[in-house]
Amino acid sequence: MYHKFQISSKFFQALGLKMKILITLLFSCVLVLSIMLLSSSNNIKNQLLDAISTVSKESETPRDKLLGGLLTSDFDEGSCFSRYHKTSLYRQPSPYKPSEYLVSKLRSYEVLHKRCGPDTKAYKEATENLVRDENYAQGNSVGECRYIVWIAGYGLGNRMLTIASAFLYALLTERIILVDNRKDVSDILCEPFPGTSWLLPLDFPLMNGTYRFDKGYSRCYGTMLNNHAINSTYIPQHLYLHNLHDSRDEDKMFVCEKDQGLINKVPWLIIQANVYFVPSLWFNPTFLPELMKLFPQKDTVFHLLSRYLFHPTNQVWGMVTRYYHAHLSRADETLGIQIRVFRKNAGYFQHVMDQIVGCTQREKLLPELASQEAPQVNASSVTKVKAVLVTSLYPEYSDNLKSMFWERPSSTGEVVEVNQPSGERFQQTDKKLHDQKALAEIYLLSLTDKIVTSARSTFGYVAYSIGGLKPWLLYQPRDLTTPDPPCVRSTSMEPCYLTPPSHGCEADWGKNSGEIFPFVKHCEDLVDDGLSLYDEL
Repeated sequence: MYHKFQISSKFFQALGLKMKILITLLFSCVLVLSIMLLSSSNNIKNQLLDAISTVSKESETPRDKLLGGLLTSDFDEGSCFSRYHKTSLYRQPSPYKPSEYLVSKLRSYEVLHKRCGPDTKAYKEATENLVRDENYAQGNSVGECRYIVWIAGYGLGNRMLTIASAFLYALLTERIILVDNRKDVSDILCEPFPGTSWLLPLDFPLMNGTYRFDKGYSRCYGTMLNNHAINSTYIPQHLYLHNLHDSRDEDKMFVCEKDQGLINKVPWLIIQANVYFVPSLWFNPTFLPELMKLFPQKDTVFHLLSRYLFHPTNQVWGMVTRYYHAHLSRADETLGIQIRVFRKNAGYFQHVMDQIVGCTQREKLLPELASQEAPQVNASSVTKVKAVLVTSLYPEYSDNLKSMFWERPSSTGEVVEVNQPSGERFQQTDKKLHDQKALAEIYLLSLTDKIVTSARSTFGYVAYSIGGLKPWLLYQPRDLTTPDPPCVRSTSMEPCYLTPPSHGCEADWGKNSGEIFPFVKHCEDLVDDGLSLYDEL
């Protein structure tokens, strides 16, 4: 062995200098390559272990697609993708969980709806009695199944707020809600109740065009009260509840205890509303303890009910997911800005633009603009991206924001990307594609991290409440001037009841409706007006 080594050594010494360098270089390359292969093998192994670990963790903690029991698992996922997959787009799960009592109440309601809904014997009998319009004498039973029929009217935001209001009323009074499907409800929303339908059959007797539901209708509850045409010995088959912006206090107070004593005996209620009347339900002392158990955190009512009731159809959800992944998903932070101009000749106004910029920069939602370009020391450094989603009928607002952050850098160095899905200039309620786009934009806004919305806008109310967001509310401008301050941060995520009753029920008849309970107060985007729910904690 020693002789072999000695020969090899002499052979190496006999080689020329260039050959020695070449051999040394070859050995070095082989050594480096071996180390790299070994390292690569370990990296691949570690990546595989990490992937297996991630899958294992995901299987240990599955995504809560039933939202804490709010939803039932009785639906086919493919029929309505959004029902169980909405949560996957939210960056954080909602911290607002339903109470056990609310979950129990919803499961009981689903059983009742299946027993009394369309195409059941009970529904057929109830509609036959409605056609005969028999008057009920005092003490007669109206049967197990009583109904509240929601009539479609006004814009999409109003419709969603009033469906939720009517559903909560149905939950409190053990009625079945049926929604008017003469418009486009089934084109934008999936069925919320398993094994049945919430859509009012098109052949419903009172929807044949003969009846005009307004304050002058003979069965309008408020009008009958004013005319002393209703009492405990005369129980009609149906009553019409008029809860629009032009309603009288007599119309709005149907929720009171003394009124409910009679209304509860009426088999069919027809309600037309364009306001979120949930805050007034708390004025009824019979409803109050029930509501406390259903919603221990009082400003979660619409957030929870909307996540239970409203599931965009597959076509609408496709619009949401495609836009989200194209424009929002890769941003470090997202901001939603919803702009509604309440003027006869609405459009682009500079004072509104100034208000938006003033609010977002004052509240540190958007950065200030830098006075000059900063040198790019390291071109490869990672830059923070903020995606701004603007929804408005008018594209000029987003165009101006986009130009601002394109023409000049931000003072923080972050990149601001501004996008607007649509700008149709005119509200086109009841046009299928328009309403589908509107619902998609509501859900896109709800997915943002922070949100700014216009005062009095039901569209904005729905968006931030679905998302569980406490918004910055833009005050409504007066006389073409920018309000100072331009906006206020809300302490509640509940929508505003824009035209509430001026007073409370029975014992609180002479008291301002915004001063009856510490958790039912005037809305922050209005001046001593409106009612909203606030959590006491």
